[in-house]
Amino acid sequence: MDEMMDVAVIGGGAAGLAAAVTVGRQRRSVVVVDAGSPRNLPADGVHNFLTREGISPTELVTTGRAEVELYGGRVIRGTASRVDGGVGDFTVTLDDGGTVRARRLVVTTGVADELPDIAGLSQRWGRDVLHCPFCHGWEVRDRAIVIIATSAMSAHQAHMFRQLSADVTIARHTAPEFGGEQLEALTARDIGVVDGLVTEVVVRDDRIVGIRLASGVEVACDAVVVASTGRVGGAVVESLGLTVEEVRVGDHLMATVIATDPMGATGVAGVWAAGNVADARATVVASAAAGVNVAMAVHASLMEDDIAEAVAARRAMTPVG
Repeated sequence: MDEMMDVAVIGGGAAGLAAAVTVGRQRRSVVVVDAGSPRNLPADGVHNFLTREGISPTELVTTGRAEVELYGGRVIRGTASRVDGGVGDFTVTLDDGGTVRARRLVVTTGVADELPDIAGLSQRWGRDVLHCPFCHGWEVRDRAIVIIATSAMSAHQAHMFRQLSADVTIARHTAPEFGGEQLEALTARDIGVVDGLVTEVVVRDDRIVGIRLASGVEVACDAVVVASTGRVGGAVVESLGLTVEEVRVGDHLMATVIATDPMGATGVAGVWAAGNVADARATVVASAAAGVNVAMAVHASLMEDDIAEAVAARRAMTPVG
């Protein structure tokens, strides 16, 4: 693309598509660079998204792309391999050698989930291996749930899922021993605790039937809960020199994210970030809302440039004296 666009959005999930629709509706030229690998792709459906309850991640993205194009935006399938230039003239290079130029950038590339190294765990991620009771807890209600504990915060996670099922067990795995008050609270709510490292998620007939400990003991269950660590990174973040910070909940590293101000502006002029890449706690609907907010800030920034350019042009045409 040789044309200078107003905005280039890198990442085509809920945040990126919402940002593109919003700036498109302000008659801004916008292009979305989408690698086609949303974080929630393995999930059966999106939840807590008002009026879109249960929609598949693929359908949500397909609908979002159509809305971007409805307002004159473009969606390019590809992966951004680096970004050069600066505010007013960024060049995004794609993995196929193509380039996109834009006055402003919005980074919505999301994060990659890092999971414990347990056989079978990653293959079931987003299906019957879960992490968030708000995202997918309803779907495993009243089933036997095992929490694979990797930190002291796993006790809190067990209590959250206890709201949804009376059959919850913690496999302590690499978590420190629970203190007296923690054990008392777990016992009071009938949450079992099993010691030992978890070595395998046991699957039969394409469903989880239990976990296996290093001792060989198998604990039956229908679903597994584990805390992931969302990692931000990649060529775009590195080439732009964006600041990355850690988000911790107690002793658990929840994620690394791009540092932004409340409106999503990063420390690099002309660059904003939205969604999980900037907010570790953002659900799909929250990511979409963040994309809208960032787009408003980007539009305001572009408008300031437009005003300055118009004033300068008028002054140049005005006779002196």
